[in-house]
Amino acid sequence: MGKRKRPHSSASWARAPWFFRRSIQLVCLLVYLVLFFYVCWPYGARPVQPKLLSAGWQLDRLDQATGNIRLQGAVALDPVKLTVGQTVYVIDEKATGQADPEVGAMVVLAMEPSVLTLGPRDELPVTTLDAILMGDIRWSVYDRSPGQPPSHYADWFDGRQWIPADIFLRMDPLLSLGTMIAQRCWVGAATVALVVLAVCVLIPRGFCGYVCPLGTVIDLFDWAVSRRIRRFRLHRAGWWVHIKYVVLGATLLAAAFGLLVAGYVAAIPVVTRAMAFTGDPLQTGLRRGWYLVPPMNWGHAFSLLLFLGILSLGLLRRRFWCAYLCPSGAMFSLGNLFRIRQRKVQTTCIDCGKCVQVCPFDAIEFDFSTRALDCTYCHTCSKVCQTDAIVFVDRRFEVDLKPVEMNSDDGRRVGRRGFLAISAAAMASGVGCVVAAKAFGANLARSPAGLPIRPPGSVPEEAFFRLCIRCGECFKVCPNNVLQAEGFEQGLDGLWTPRVNADWAGCEPSCNACGQVCPTGAIRALPLEEKREARMGLAIVNPDTCLPWANRDACQLCVDECNAAGYRAVEFRQVHAEIDGDGLPLAGTGYFAPFILADRCVGCGLCQTRCSAINVKAEHALSESAIVVQAGPGREDRMMTGSYRRLREKEAKQRTEQRGTVFGSQETDFFVPGAESVPGEEPTAGPPSDVDDPFGIGGP
Repeated sequence: MGKRKRPHSSASWARAPWFFRRSIQLVCLLVYLVLFFYVCWPYGARPVQPKLLSAGWQLDRLDQATGNIRLQGAVALDPVKLTVGQTVYVIDEKATGQADPEVGAMVVLAMEPSVLTLGPRDELPVTTLDAILMGDIRWSVYDRSPGQPPSHYADWFDGRQWIPADIFLRMDPLLSLGTMIAQRCWVGAATVALVVLAVCVLIPRGFCGYVCPLGTVIDLFDWAVSRRIRRFRLHRAGWWVHIKYVVLGATLLAAAFGLLVAGYVAAIPVVTRAMAFTGDPLQTGLRRGWYLVPPMNWGHAFSLLLFLGILSLGLLRRRFWCAYLCPSGAMFSLGNLFRIRQRKVQTTCIDCGKCVQVCPFDAIEFDFSTRALDCTYCHTCSKVCQTDAIVFVDRRFEVDLKPVEMNSDDGRRVGRRGFLAISAAAMASGVGCVVAAKAFGANLARSPAGLPIRPPGSVPEEAFFRLCIRCGECFKVCPNNVLQAEGFEQGLDGLWTPRVNADWAGCEPSCNACGQVCPTGAIRALPLEEKREARMGLAIVNPDTCLPWANRDACQLCVDECNAAGYRAVEFRQVHAEIDGDGLPLAGTGYFAPFILADRCVGCGLCQTRCSAINVKAEHALSESAIVVQAGPGREDRMMTGSYRRLREKEAKQRTEQRGTVFGSQETDFFVPGAESVPGEEPTAGPPSDVDDPFGIGGP
C-alpha cells in the first residue's frame, strides 16, 4: 500500500510552528529579562562634570540693548571645542564650581583669533549686566553650568529604554480594564492592550501561548520539575475548569466598587513582583554588596508564596494556572469569540489521542475537536499528529473535517445553569474581596505622621490604591532602593505598594524613573524639572533629639546634604536668644540650630538618610534620626494633573503678598524665640541668613 499523502492545507504547518512558537517564547522571555535586569538597573549612571572649553577671557564690549558681549583673550580659540551656535556657560573664574554662575547660558555668535562674541540665550537680568561690566573679572567658558542640577539617572534610563521598560505590563488587558473601572478614567496602557487583543483575533489567545513571560516560566518549571513528579497528577477534569472566569468576574466587580485587585492575580504583575523580590536582591547583592539589600517583610514572603504556588500547580497538570485559573487568560479566552482562525481536525485523524495528552491548555475535546475559547494556537498538538490531520485555518474552513460528536464535551460546555453558577460565584467572591478590604484595609484618617511617603508625582492616596497594580517595577528602577514594598502596615490596601524608606536612602534629585515605568499612572511620568518640584513630604526636626537643638554637639549633616542636592531647604537660625527691651536678641545669647524652609523642602529624605547613617548607625549618638520626613495634608503634593512648578510659583507669589501685608517694608534677619515651636514648619521670620560657620558665632 502506498504512503498516504498529507493534506495540502497543513503542509506548511507540519511541525515547524511548534519550534517557531518556542523561539518566540524564548525571545520574549529574554526581552523581558533584559528590560528588567539591564534597562531598569540604574547604577551605571554617573554625574556629568562641566568641561572647560576656554579660559582667561576679559570683557571687551557689551551691547546693553541686545546683551551681546565681546570677549578678548590671550590665546587663540580652539575650533574643535567651540563652534558657532553652540550653547556655552560663561562663569567668573573665581566662582567656578559654585552653585550660581555669574553670567549663565550664552550662544556663540562669532569667533575670531583671540576674540569671542556671545549672545544671551535668555534676557539678562540687571545684576548679571552689572557683573559683566566689572572690568577686573576673568571669565571661563564651560559646556555646561557647574550649578546645573544633576540629571544622570534620568539621562541613563532614557538612553537605555529603547522600548518601554513596562511594555509587558501594558500588554495585559486586565490591568488596564481593572484600573479604568476602579478609577473611572482612561489609562494610557489600554492602547497597547487593545493592540494585543486585536492581534489575538488573528492568533487566538496568542499572548498566553507565545508572549507571556509567566507562561514561559511555568513551561520551564513543568519541563524541569513537574514532568518528573507524577504522584499528584489529575487524570480528569473537575469543577475547577471554569475558575478563571470566576476570578475575572470577581476582579472586575471589585473594581466597580473602587477596589483594584487585578495586580494581585494578573499574570504579568505576579511574575514582575517575583523578579523584584528575588531577582533584584540577588543582582544587587552580587554586583554591589549584600549589605545594600533591604530587609524583607511579610509582604515579600506572601508574594513569593503566591508565585511558588502558581508554579507548583504544574504538579497537577501542565500549565494548570494558565488553563484554569489565570484571569488574564480568561480575558483572552473571551476575546477568542472574535477569532478569525481556528484549529480544526480533518478526516485523516486516526483517533490516537496524542493531541489530547500533550495540549497544555486542555483545549481539545475527547472527540479531538477544539474548545475554541481555550486554544492558544500553540501548535503543540500538530507536532505529535502522525497524519497531519490538525490544521489551523480560517474559521469558515469546512473541507474534509472530522465529524464532531455532540455528546463528547465531558460536561464542560457552559449552559444557562453553568453561566448562572459562575456569575453567582464571581459576585460572591467580588463582594467578599470588598468586605475584606474594608475590614483589613488602610485607615486614611489616621495621624499624618503614620502615612507612608509615596514616590514623587504620586496621585492622591485613594486614587493611588485604585491605580497601583503592585507590580514592583518602580522598586527595581529606583537607585539605592529608596522605594520599598509595604507589607501589611496599611492592611490589604497598602500591600506591595511603594513607599519611601528615608532611613535607608533618599530620593535622588537626578532620577525620575519610577514614573516612567508605572503603566497605570499611579506615579505620574514627570519630566525631571517637574519631579524636582513635586513634594513627597516635609522634613520635621525633633528639637528634643537634634544635637544642635538640644545644645549637645555641633552637627550640620542635614544642611550639607540638602545643599549638595541643590534644594537648600535647611538652614541655621539663632534660637533661644534673650531679648532686650526693643525686642532684639542680645549678643552672645542663644545658639544656632537647623530649620526647614517648607517652601523649598520636597521631602526627598536625604537629610534623614544622612542623620540616620551617621548619628544613629555609625556614631550611636541617637536612637533614631532627629530629622524625619512626614506626609499628610499641607506637606505633600498629590495631584492627578497639573504642573508642580506652577504650583510652587503660585505659592511663592502668595507668600510674598502675605509678607507684604503683614510686615510692610520691614523684615527681620534673626529668629524670634517662641516661633521655633514647630522646627519643621516654615517660621514667620524674615529671610534666611547665610552662616558659613554657624557654631563659631554665638555658640554655647
